[in-house]
Amino acid sequence: MNKVTILGSLNVDTILRVKRFPKPGETLPLIGKSVAGGGKGANQAIAAARAGADTTFIGKVGQDQAGDFMVTQLTDSGVNAEFVQHSAEADTGSAVIMLDSSSENRILIDGGTNQKVTAADVDLAQTVISQSDFIVAQFETPQAATVRAFELAHAAKRRTILNPAPATKQVAPELLKLTDLIIPNETETETLTGIPVTDEHAMIKAAEACQAMGVANVIITVGSKGAFWMSGQNHGFVPAYKVNAVDTTAAGDTFIGALSSILKPDFSNLAAAVRFANRASSLAVQKLGAQPSIPTEAAIRAADRA
Repeated sequence: MNKVTILGSLNVDTILRVKRFPKPGETLPLIGKSVAGGGKGANQAIAAARAGADTTFIGKVGQDQAGDFMVTQLTDSGVNAEFVQHSAEADTGSAVIMLDSSSENRILIDGGTNQKVTAADVDLAQTVISQSDFIVAQFETPQAATVRAFELAHAAKRRTILNPAPATKQVAPELLKLTDLIIPNETETETLTGIPVTDEHAMIKAAEACQAMGVANVIITVGSKGAFWMSGQNHGFVPAYKVNAVDTTAAGDTFIGALSSILKPDFSNLAAAVRFANRASSLAVQKLGAQPSIPTEAAIRAADRA
C-alpha cells in the first residue's frame, strides 16, 4: 500500500444540469441540480484512498458548514484530515459546474480558503510528508506552498507528482525542478510547453519539453482517447476504456489519485499504473458528481475482471 499525501483544494460543488449551454444573454431552464464534494485536491485524495492508498490531506476550509461537510467527505472515504485547518480568513472554496446533455462541462470556481494555504501550513505536515511515497499537488492552492511541500519531499528522498491544473503559464521554474512526475491534460500541456497536442508525435515533443524543464517523467492525458507516458527515453500510449460518459468532471482527478495508489516510486510500473488509472476514470465518468463517482479499488479490480 502506497502512502500518499495530497496538498490541494477543497470545494463544495453545485452541479447544474442543462440540455445545452446558454448563449450570451440567453436564459435556459435547468433539468437538474445537485450538491457534492469537489476540489481537485480533495477529489484526488479520495480517489487515492478509495483505490487503496494510505492517504493524508493538507489544506484549508472555512469556519462554516461547507468546511465541515468537506472534512466529512474526506474522513468518510478514509482520508486522514488531521492537516486540514479551519480558517476564518475566507469561506470554504466552492464551484458551480454546468453540465450539458453530452456530458461536457463548464466550471466556475471561488477559491476561498484554498488560496490561503501557506508554506507554514505545509511545515506542520513535515513528518507525514517525509514518510510518504508520493506527494501530490495541483494549482488550486498557492504555488509557494507546493514548492515548500516538494522541497520537504525531496529532502526526505520522496517522490513528487504535479498536476498543473488549472492551466497557467506562470509556473515557478523551481517547482518544475522539484517535480518527479507531471500530469497535464491537452490544454495544460499546450499552455505549459506551447506545443498543441494533435498526435503522438506532438505528445513526444511536449513531453521532451517538460523534461527539458527538469521533469523526468511525464503523463499527458487526452480524455476519451487515453494517456501518453514518457519516462526517461521510454514512452508509450495507453488507450482509454470505451464507456458511455455521464459526467466527466472528476475523470482526471480520479486518474491521478488511482495512479498514485499503485505507482512504484522508481516508476518501473508506469505503464501498468496508467492502465489502472484509465480503468478508474472509466468508472468515474459513468456517474454524476465528482466525489460520488470515484470508484473503490474493489470496483476497479472487478471491472478489469469483467
